Amino acid sequence: MVKPPVDVEQPEAESPEEGELFVSLRAGSWGQFYGQGRIKKAIQIAIKAAQKREESMEHVLLYGPPGLGKTTLAHLIAKHMGVNIRVTSGPAIERAGDLASILTNLQPHDVLFVDEIHRLNKVVEETLYPAMEDYCLDIVVGKGPSARTLRLDLPQFTIIGATTRAGLLSSPLRDRFGVVHRLIFYSPEELAIIIQQAAEKLKIHIDEVAALEIARRARGTPRIALKLLKRVRDMAQVDEEETITPQTLKKTFQLLEVDQLGLDSADKRLLAAIIDKFEGGPVGIETLAATISEDIGTIEEVLEPYLMQIGFLKRTSRGRLATEKAYRHLKKNNRQNKPGNSQLKIDL
Repeated sequence: MVKPPVDVEQPEAESPEEGELFVSLRAGSWGQFYGQGRIKKAIQIAIKAAQKREESMEHVLLYGPPGLGKTTLAHLIAKHMGVNIRVTSGPAIERAGDLASILTNLQPHDVLFVDEIHRLNKVVEETLYPAMEDYCLDIVVGKGPSARTLRLDLPQFTIIGATTRAGLLSSPLRDRFGVVHRLIFYSPEELAIIIQQAAEKLKIHIDEVAALEIARRARGTPRIALKLLKRVRDMAQVDEEETITPQTLKKTFQLLEVDQLGLDSADKRLLAAIIDKFEGGPVGIETLAATISEDIGTIEEVLEPYLMQIGFLKRTSRGRLATEKAYRHLKKNNRQNKPGNSQLKIDL
């Protein structure tokens, strides 16, 4: 008898509201999961092949920017394999004993989802190698001359690793994943479908035009699209509107300071600092972080990827540069392009 999928352990949500957002609105079937068409098809084939062989699915590595559906895909894999899923994260597994406790409690063909897998410490990672390859654990018992290695057999299982920074994975760990996929940003049309589907669950009416308007500001990311939808819904409920109107959208986006390209106040502050205080760059990341009072990690992992994707920012060996597109969007004059500007710099 096939076991129903069960979440043995859930990741910590940022708040009860965020928990509702990313659990109740999560796609529950392949038909509800829009976008990532090539990846979805490849995973479905891998699941069917594993079921025909009556084996566990090969280990899966999903990487890409945050909010694109890595966790949702992990849950869908477990559901359609008809097995349990255990959810944890790299930083949560501090010792090899923690990993051993998790693995020895898995049932045959179960899924272990490890978020932020690039943050596993070295000892835990090395303990994971034989578990992934041979389904066994080598545990050292005792200390000194009397120490001995005890090998524990494990049931077949599938590890699904998720990371936003695949480059930080060691080669031995990365090579042990048989199925590797990079998730890409969504088109506005795909996001609009996700928004309309989520609006039904939130019991708020939204038409195609309004959904597309939110999608264009979602930076190609479903998580951001759903957050914007929640904020728009809040505004509609406060105004006692049963449907999301253009006026509701306008008021919400003004309140959140989100423009038509999805740039918020943090993005604009970053670009304005480069343009106004450093003449468009180049400027080093540490100097830039100190200037706008922002963490370097936040700049590199949250702000910069989208700004580079839309062509507003360049990373060079000398530092960050604002592009002509950024000048035009912020309605600022590019002094570097004025006639005689290069000669002026040489003379000075």
